[in-house]
Amino acid sequence: MTMQDVPGAFPTVDVPDHAHYTIGVVILIVGITGTLGNFLVIYTFCRSRSLQTPANIFIINLAISDFLMSVTQSPVFFTNSLHKRWIFGEKGCELYAFCGALFGITSMITLTVIALDRYFVITKPLSSVRVTSKKKALIILVGVWLYSLAWSLPPFFGWSAYVPEGLLTSCSWDYMTFTPSVRAYTMLLFCFVFFIPLIAIIYSYVFIFEAIKKANKSIQTFGCKHGNKGLQKQYQRMKNEWKMAKIALIVILLYVISWSPYSVVALVAFAGYSHVLTPFMNSIPAVIAKASVIHNPIIYAITHPKYRTAIATYVPCLGSLLRVSPKDSRSFSSYPSSRRATVTSQSS
Repeated sequence: MTMQDVPGAFPTVDVPDHAHYTIGVVILIVGITGTLGNFLVIYTFCRSRSLQTPANIFIINLAISDFLMSVTQSPVFFTNSLHKRWIFGEKGCELYAFCGALFGITSMITLTVIALDRYFVITKPLSSVRVTSKKKALIILVGVWLYSLAWSLPPFFGWSAYVPEGLLTSCSWDYMTFTPSVRAYTMLLFCFVFFIPLIAIIYSYVFIFEAIKKANKSIQTFGCKHGNKGLQKQYQRMKNEWKMAKIALIVILLYVISWSPYSVVALVAFAGYSHVLTPFMNSIPAVIAKASVIHNPIIYAITHPKYRTAIATYVPCLGSLLRVSPKDSRSFSSYPSSRRATVTSQSS
């Protein structure tokens, strides 16, 4: 059912009231968690100079896109769930769906960039030094946003459309209509926004695993026997980079898992079986997909030691929750000044 089925008004779905209210409460919790968590990531990375590396700039971009997704999606979805119908009109529906598409695609492409960055840093460290800098990282992110924008705008110009979905309390692109235009957009969207980025991520991590495996074998056979300190140092650096790569891999896997049910629903409709999909089968995967915004801050707060310490430094009330001692917070806050003093002494 689309907007055109009811002239001048948006249709509703005949489901129990508690179904709307339950989904509304869930999406409200997701929105609050995603908004606060991602804002905390952005605030912490912006305050801490030691975290402002080219690789972490990609993490900040992921937090920004997830933050904007939370702010633009959850309040609207929650309000509509309370009213049990879409209340913001046709333009509101299009804008809501556009924001969901733009920020969702940006998150996926940013995760792909993070995986490729880990691939170059670990497997091609010398070339990555020349390629990766803050300026180039920002240029890459401009490309990420333009790419996402290019795939989010076509429904405004008649290639597919933005329409209500599921329980008709949220909007998305029209993947239900079985026409050549809509199916072409859905197919290309999945290819260039989901499947190809996913292949790039898998490719990156396969070669990252290979590089770690080879380095481990080299250090055991050559480094230990001959006391090659240079090789051991390189291996240690690679292990540190691998720790970051593992954190990124967890975030990527959770993101893909969150969006997979929604992708399956859209592909079922693409194959011409939209009649088997119930409103609940459309709405619940959409809620799970929107819940992907909470993974990034939670994973980094748990597994990233520097980030955890930075939170305790700049938001002291969270220090005990994250089990960071006041001593670690003080040493982290003094790190930039001590590092500058070291650099100055080395220069003189």
